[in-house]
Amino acid sequence: MERIMDIQIRLEQPADYREAEQVTREAFWNHYSPGCTEHYLLHIMRDSPRFVPELDFVAVADGRVVGSVVFMKSFILGDDGKRYEVLSMGPIAVLPAFQRKGGGRMLIEHARAAAKDSGYRAILLCGEPRYYTKVGFTAAEQFGIRTSENKYFAALHVCPLYADALNGVAGRYFEDELYNVDEAAAEAFDAGFPPKERLSGTPTQRRFEEVFAMQRDYTA
Repeated sequence: MERIMDIQIRLEQPADYREAEQVTREAFWNHYSPGCTEHYLLHIMRDSPRFVPELDFVAVADGRVVGSVVFMKSFILGDDGKRYEVLSMGPIAVLPAFQRKGGGRMLIEHARAAAKDSGYRAILLCGEPRYYTKVGFTAAEQFGIRTSENKYFAALHVCPLYADALNGVAGRYFEDELYNVDEAAAEAFDAGFPPKERLSGTPTQRRFEEVFAMQRDYTA
């Protein structure tokens, strides 16, 4: 893997918003489904009270945004009946030309250190197991953490941010409702960007279907 060394990570500024959305669109286009909605999700997240602005980072190379990572406050409803605040990471995006060269890892490592310094308990996300297990995340099942539908899910990963952060925190993970994107609103938002071909049956879409099927019911 050729590592890019001239990337700087900094907080996103309002002047970066459109460029970060374009980066996110390029990164996710036809990845999970024909087209994508992640750039619209990024656009609306910033106005949510659960958005975490101090963890809103962009990666910059040669004066242009090449990557982006954001977080939302979410929670685990513990089997003990308690509610534990955690962070949901994503979308995280890197321009295709900068992928597989360390840009995504740099964003994750920077954001993780900042989240730890801010006192957060843990970061959770749903993503490709082949990637996230290599960048500091662990299958959530190992901590007894399930989806909101009470299923163990191979794509659900967690990164505790301090020792014993998730001791006794087994339960169901609830991400913010904003992640349930309005498809019609996303399509309308996308109309403001240059047209791109929507493709079905790509290798990454087929892989997504495989991973999505890796769920099983929790039995106490």
